[in-house]
Amino acid sequence: MANKEMEVVKGVDLNRYMGRWYEIASFPSRFQPKNGVNTRATYTLREDGTVNVLNETWTDGKRGYIEGSAYKADPNSDEAKLKVKFYVPPFLPIIPVVGDYWVLYLDDDYQYALIGQPTRKSLWILCRQTHLDEEIYNQLLQKATDEGYDVSKLHKTPQSDPPPSGEEGPKDTKGFWYFKSLLGK
Repeated sequence: MANKEMEVVKGVDLNRYMGRWYEIASFPSRFQPKNGVNTRATYTLREDGTVNVLNETWTDGKRGYIEGSAYKADPNSDEAKLKVKFYVPPFLPIIPVVGDYWVLYLDDDYQYALIGQPTRKSLWILCRQTHLDEEIYNQLLQKATDEGYDVSKLHKTPQSDPPPSGEEGPKDTKGFWYFKSLLGK
């Protein structure tokens, strides 16, 4: 089953995909704090066709964030397979950390999305709103299961209503949460 090629959305309109997405659920990642809430991603199209990625999460009331860029893995393909690149912070050698970002499902109105990776070790359910209808959530779980993911590992991300606005709030001064675990802190 795991050898089956994953079905990826074709013909995604990047312009429509831009904007803010809230993380409804994800596989826990060593890159994210276990108690992170209100996690969200904001995508902005740059003039050169790449996408600016801003990932934010709140831990104990403090906002942590990391910025990176996304671009099509193969510019000639109409499959929604992107590469996302983040640079590790200045106190380490500047090494880009590159990950795969495959859009496995996207509704016609660009309101919710299922994002995976070819290794099947990462999975995200994203939504334009802070809450996703249970029926739709279950349909996305079924789609992920069909694509060979172990959905029992999905962890729902707490989202507050209304979500935190903008960038106010005390900054996370301990460094980027994404890389804390890499340093064993």
